[in-house]
Amino acid sequence: MTDAGVFARGKLDRGTRLLIEAVDIPEGSVVLDLGCGYGPIGIAAAVLCPTCRVYMIDVNERACGLTRRNAALNGAANVEVRCGTGFQPVKGMKFDLVLSNPPIRAGKRVLFEIIEEAAQHLKPGGRLVLVAQTKQGAKSLLRKLAEVFPTAREVEKGGGYRVMEGVAGIAGEDTTHGSAGP
Repeated sequence: MTDAGVFARGKLDRGTRLLIEAVDIPEGSVVLDLGCGYGPIGIAAAVLCPTCRVYMIDVNERACGLTRRNAALNGAANVEVRCGTGFQPVKGMKFDLVLSNPPIRAGKRVLFEIIEEAAQHLKPGGRLVLVAQTKQGAKSLLRKLAEVFPTAREVEKGGGYRVMEGVAGIAGEDTTHGSAGP
């Protein structure tokens, strides 16, 4: 179910589809879908990995309501939807995986803050996986991932979109600079 005022009303956008198809979700992971909209990414993660615990956040109350309904319609009982801005609804929590089709039109400052905050909410070895249109700054996001994370890479590309991930460092590892590799 979708509705007016919620991103990609009426259809699954290509970027979201590419992210869902590209992401690897290890069993038992604690997952965050940041900016969940009506819920396709987080619900897909919950259905694909029933042993995972999936938290879904959106600033839009209508989106949160739609996500709750869509999770129930799809039998995703392992999700928890929280409304609020950014990472505030999960303050103090750590995740194995943060997934996002971020609000590109919000500008680089907001996108870079998402990347920086995600790094603070990942367990050692945890991953931030996001998608962006190539022509709307995907390459600059990959560079920012490489600044923030010890490992940053492009996971998949297609249809004008790129899926990228940053991997948090593991205790004892040299994390003074990242690498943006294939």
